[in-house]
Amino acid sequence: MAEAKEGNRAVFFVDAAHFVLAPFIGFLWSLTRIFIQAPAGRQRFNVLGAINAITQELVTVTNDTYITAESVCALLDKLHNLKLGIPLTLFLDNARYQHCAPVIEKAASLQIELCFLPSYSPNLNLIERFWRFAKEKLVKNSYCPKYKVFRANVFSFLNHVDQYVDELRTLMVENFQIVIVPQA
Repeated sequence: MAEAKEGNRAVFFVDAAHFVLAPFIGFLWSLTRIFIQAPAGRQRFNVLGAINAITQELVTVTNDTYITAESVCALLDKLHNLKLGIPLTLFLDNARYQHCAPVIEKAASLQIELCFLPSYSPNLNLIERFWRFAKEKLVKNSYCPKYKVFRANVFSFLNHVDQYVDELRTLMVENFQIVIVPQA
């Protein structure tokens, strides 16, 4: 991170988010019962994202099916095509589609360093904070009747993240909680 702050390395945190078309209503008080027609099925819009730890620049790959190793390789290509001119390091969790041979080989061929975070440690992945923020803005206490509109809303949010720069500046900080267990 010190190299990234000096401008000598680009550091991105990578993870996927799955936006589900369903009503996520918080609390509603009403004198009469109100029914909200929920969409049938389980339509998901998947976003594999990489966020720059310093600039908060977001790079994404999206689909309506599943996040796979091919999705991760497409994200690696997008990051490589940024042509930053400095070494590139990605922090990822241990999802199978990120920790498989095709992804590791692709990263090596593009000279991208992959650093895998310990299992079950979302608190160490900066992009987890961004996904929580995104879902708060997009999904919580909102209702979208059609998948096309829902998908367009997610795209619009992802393409206009710069509107939330002040909110993100306070959220996307290196405030990691690390516990060191003393040796017995």
